[in-house]
Amino acid sequence: MAGQIREPGRTTTSRVLALLGAFGPQDTSLSLAELCRRTGLAPATAHRIAGELVAWGGLERTDGHRYEIGLRLFEIGMRAPGRRGLAEVAVPFLESLYEVTRENVYLAVRDGHEAVYLHALTGSHAVAAPAPPGGRLPLHANGMGKALLAFAPPGVVDEVIAAGLTRHTPYTITEPAVLNRALAKIRRDGYATGSQGYFLGAVSVAAPVLGPDGYAVAAISVVVHSVRANVARLGPAVRTAAQGIARQIGTQPPGQVRPHPSVRPGHQ
Repeated sequence: MAGQIREPGRTTTSRVLALLGAFGPQDTSLSLAELCRRTGLAPATAHRIAGELVAWGGLERTDGHRYEIGLRLFEIGMRAPGRRGLAEVAVPFLESLYEVTRENVYLAVRDGHEAVYLHALTGSHAVAAPAPPGGRLPLHANGMGKALLAFAPPGVVDEVIAAGLTRHTPYTITEPAVLNRALAKIRRDGYATGSQGYFLGAVSVAAPVLGPDGYAVAAISVVVHSVRANVARLGPAVRTAAQGIARQIGTQPPGQVRPHPSVRPGHQ
């Protein structure tokens, strides 16, 4: 959730960005009072900027006098060429995984110390582990995040550890040594598992979409209920789908895929 921002002499742009940044992954709507509390803006200023954003289409106002993110922002976000191309290529592979598993299937990229979800296919009878497009989850606490973290550039793992491995459930990895061992195994296997580290009752099986430098440009995952998780079956399937996406977007030409730099020859 966005924290308060109180800065004297802020520009109009910073106020607009603060207002938009007040919406967290779980916030579908916010009242004017909540916007003021999260941004530190005066009610009159927040009301004026929110009104201008509503007129432009960046926000929408509900009948209950609350504000929601508008379609205009979604449309602009979808024009980002790298993300759009990635999602367009990935969707057929995600749909194939969904058809086979009938479980929740996701596509995400890394942004700092978090996984940002770009696309989701959810089943009506799948486990309730919501990660909507635009939602964020910590890298250390779930399979998707660990797949991205295991194949991140140098220094990212140390940064995540230094920031603190927050416990979200009794099963969250909070010890640096345990996390490092898990990441080493992911690099060897080519896929990651996350067992109830962020959502109780949910197991995620994820694989990185690797670039030619061996670092992850994205990751995909299947999330299943812990009582019916078959990692031995899902792991290779998710890994194969991720490799297919990489070939389609041109990051992994057949026969020229490089392993993550931390993987020693003979230990892939």
